[in-house]
Amino acid sequence: MKYKLIAVDMDGTLLKPDKTVDKDTISDIKMATENGADVVYCTGRSIDELTMYFDILPMMKYAVCCSGAIIYDCIERKVIHREYIKKPYIEKIVGIADNYRAMSHFLEEKASVVAKKDVVQMEIFGMAEYKPMFMEITRKVDSMAQEAKKYDAMPKIDLYFRSYEERKSAYEELKDLPLTFAYGVNPAIEITAENVTKATGLLKLLKILRISQNQTIGIGDGDNDKEMLKIVGFPVVMDNAEDEIKGLAKYITSDNSNNGVGRAIRHIMNI
Repeated sequence: MKYKLIAVDMDGTLLKPDKTVDKDTISDIKMATENGADVVYCTGRSIDELTMYFDILPMMKYAVCCSGAIIYDCIERKVIHREYIKKPYIEKIVGIADNYRAMSHFLEEKASVVAKKDVVQMEIFGMAEYKPMFMEITRKVDSMAQEAKKYDAMPKIDLYFRSYEERKSAYEELKDLPLTFAYGVNPAIEITAENVTKATGLLKLLKILRISQNQTIGIGDGDNDKEMLKIVGFPVVMDNAEDEIKGLAKYITSDNSNNGVGRAIRHIMNI
């Protein structure tokens, strides 16, 4: 099989725990592109959370980001497809989050928005490793409830909780809304529009590029990767993933501290 596209998750997959990319991973991705495969981001991150990697990985031309809500051309720097959460649900989501003292995170097309009071204490939401990035790139507001009233639509909302128990309770209140939910590795819930996942975003990109599903490799580690792993021709799961996710794999590679992405690429593509 000649694989033409490799879809790669970021956190827990492409990125090491310190949020950098291993130099060997960069070399292996470059080799894959030289052997005729497009390597694309397939991530829950927003565009502004990706741009710091564009110069490091200039061979990665496309991004399925915001968990499938946006397809982005990283070379032309433009959105080529978008699907948004509608206004009535944005305020409802924030209202429920506020009841649990959770941190709401709006992932806009060109920015990320958080509350000032939350971003300075991200440790209590299990998000300490992301705090430096959030402090640098987010727009900080006094009230997410007031901010929510300004939007007619939005690509994605992430909610970060103080415990897994509170996340479970909040999900019970949210789950009947016509939206798509995925759990984060930390006590988080990722929310996109109805029937919008990494898989649906990737399928739209495949259609644009005229590549069939069986010509794709998908590499991931988390709950929001499950649908993507189910639709690719060759699903790969990181060794640092939970057993439930590993059950979807045709190949389990090494962890994200040890160039798991690069090792998988070389193994499958014989390079």
